[in-house]
Amino acid sequence: MKLVKPSLEWKEQHENYMEEWGLDRMVPSSMDLSGFHTYEEFLVALEDRATGKEPWVPSSHYFLVNNVNQIVGMIDIRHELNEYLRTIGGHIGYGIRPSDRHKGYASNLLKEALTKCKELQISQVLITCDEDNIGSTKVILNNGGIEDDVFITEEGQMKRRFWITLQ
Repeated sequence: MKLVKPSLEWKEQHENYMEEWGLDRMVPSSMDLSGFHTYEEFLVALEDRATGKEPWVPSSHYFLVNNVNQIVGMIDIRHELNEYLRTIGGHIGYGIRPSDRHKGYASNLLKEALTKCKELQISQVLITCDEDNIGSTKVILNNGGIEDDVFITEEGQMKRRFWITLQ
């Protein structure tokens, strides 16, 4: 397993990954190709996010690729928090291809992301998930997450918030 940066060579696999999500809201949403006319346009928008171009904060984006070079997950690491990220989004957004869930990939992906956070000198990492997302809760707890207060969105959705301290 390894993390790789999105590039043109991953276009077809990225599109297939998106198809597998179907009508569900893809996570992380920053990797959603909807609304882009070309893959190149998506890559430019991703670069805008990476550099922190308004309204984004600086961020890093990766695919988790297995040993046969197939994308099994995606991650968005935000280098800093704004008010929205402090309450709802956190430092890390991640998702696993639906057909590859329950195989330990999410734990591996979060572990790799925490290594990247350490390299970015983020010592306290906030990760959030929906209240009913038991799988993500387990992944976060297994990676050292300590639960903080719950945030309730304007729509009444409960977001669980966890902090991981990096040494």
